[in-house]
Amino acid sequence: MKEPEKGLRDRLVDVGVELVAAEGAEALTLREIARRAGVSHGAPRRYFPTHLELLSAIARRGFAELAERVAPVTGDGATAPRARLTALGRIYLEFALGNRGMYALMFRHDLLESGHSGLRDTSLPLFAVLVDLVGRARPDADARAVAGSLWANLHGIAQLWGWGSLQLATASEDFTALLRTALDAHLGPEGGR
Repeated sequence: MKEPEKGLRDRLVDVGVELVAAEGAEALTLREIARRAGVSHGAPRRYFPTHLELLSAIARRGFAELAERVAPVTGDGATAPRARLTALGRIYLEFALGNRGMYALMFRHDLLESGHSGLRDTSLPLFAVLVDLVGRARPDADARAVAGSLWANLHGIAQLWGWGSLQLATASEDFTALLRTALDAHLGPEGGR
């Protein structure tokens, strides 16, 4: 790809990342991204033949940022797996709550299902990290199943906390107790294994 083309392609994704941060995933139309990038409304189609491909490129940035945040926690082999899972869970929830538009975009079913987007290649390594840590913390269990359940639990906490439902139900403004309870439910009580 020629440099000017690569530059415009990256600029379209950059604009999309900024737009989703400011206005949410619903604002990510081809026309609005093109307008903010200062190009014709047809220009994005030269680099992203479908709207899903552009949205997937934007979502890949979100997965890359989340992976970057998680990397220091997952690479520390000296720290116990449970402590690393606690840190990973906290990072995941903080990312989800601090980047609600991007988080919603990253887990859109239509983007993850579209085979041409490559989004699964970006998202599955993060799940593999979770599976590995769960396997270390729970060598007696099916690590993929436990990791899937834990992830679903964390995703639910993120969604319900983002809507304000859990704060109301738990009378708390801190999700730490929920994170600890989710880990206990999937890994057993801390110190118990």
